[in-house]
Amino acid sequence: MTASYSLEELNRETTFGGAGQDADDREVRVIDMSDFENRRDEIREQLWLAATEIGFFQLSHHGITQQDIDAAFAESERFFALPESIKGKYPRPKGVNAGWESRSQIRPSTGTQDQKESYQITQYHMDRLWPTEEELPNFQANTLAFEKQCWEVGMKVLSCFAEKLGFEQDFFSKAHDPHQTDYQSTLRLLHYYPTQGVTEQGNIWRAGAHTNFDCLTLLFQHEGHGGLQVCPGEEAQSQRWTNIPPRGDVITCNIGDMLMRWSDDQLKSNLHRVRQPRVDEYCGSRHSIAFFCQANKSQIIQGPNKRYQAIRADDFLNQRIQANFVENK
Repeated sequence: MTASYSLEELNRETTFGGAGQDADDREVRVIDMSDFENRRDEIREQLWLAATEIGFFQLSHHGITQQDIDAAFAESERFFALPESIKGKYPRPKGVNAGWESRSQIRPSTGTQDQKESYQITQYHMDRLWPTEEELPNFQANTLAFEKQCWEVGMKVLSCFAEKLGFEQDFFSKAHDPHQTDYQSTLRLLHYYPTQGVTEQGNIWRAGAHTNFDCLTLLFQHEGHGGLQVCPGEEAQSQRWTNIPPRGDVITCNIGDMLMRWSDDQLKSNLHRVRQPRVDEYCGSRHSIAFFCQANKSQIIQGPNKRYQAIRADDFLNQRIQANFVENK
């Protein structure tokens, strides 16, 4: 029996568990962010076009150095290299995007466990969830410094969307204010477990088909570690999945459900997934890092045309978390 959810976004997910077919005839736009303030008008139009068509795009010259990205991946790999006896001391609390989980995420689309582990950093939910300095020296300081850089890039992108929606330029920066204790944007370190490769996808996924909960996701990938795919809305019936190039020199971005709702569905939060590697592809551990721009808890999400009923950001996020995780008892 197919589960039913109160959020329209979740009901959409339940129908996308199958393998579908690969389609490489769709371009994922690469948008040059250099000289941002002087080129704001041009960049704003490019972002809007990509976000209203496919909901996925990649940013080049985004302002975070490759050295800092490599250092963030090193921190992630240090954490996941810890024995489970240590990682297990910092489990994700019920209903919160913070702490460590392993194979506990079950998508409404598949009903099976994602083949990965992750560690969520949400600043004001991290009590007793940080590894000690003895376990991982400087880990907390280093990851929070990278989180701040991600926030700055995310707010640049969101400022462009704010202008197109008729809001003040700093509307989303205020809605994602890290100085408020109800801040809930999240840096997520991800480790997809190595496999032997598959000849047919089957029903086990590194990450089953889903849309993201947030306003905007920034994703860092290792060069050549593929598997990420998107299914734009108009291709939903035929389930044609476009491969996202796994480039290490760009940030892959996608619109989330919060922003789709806030834009009265003008900006597209599309389904995406991470398939299992095939036998002739790289089958080792796959690491990625995601930053989720999630509006502060008390923010009211409602678009200028009021297409949807108003909902608090924390209520919206809680419904999504509850539908996507096996909760700790």
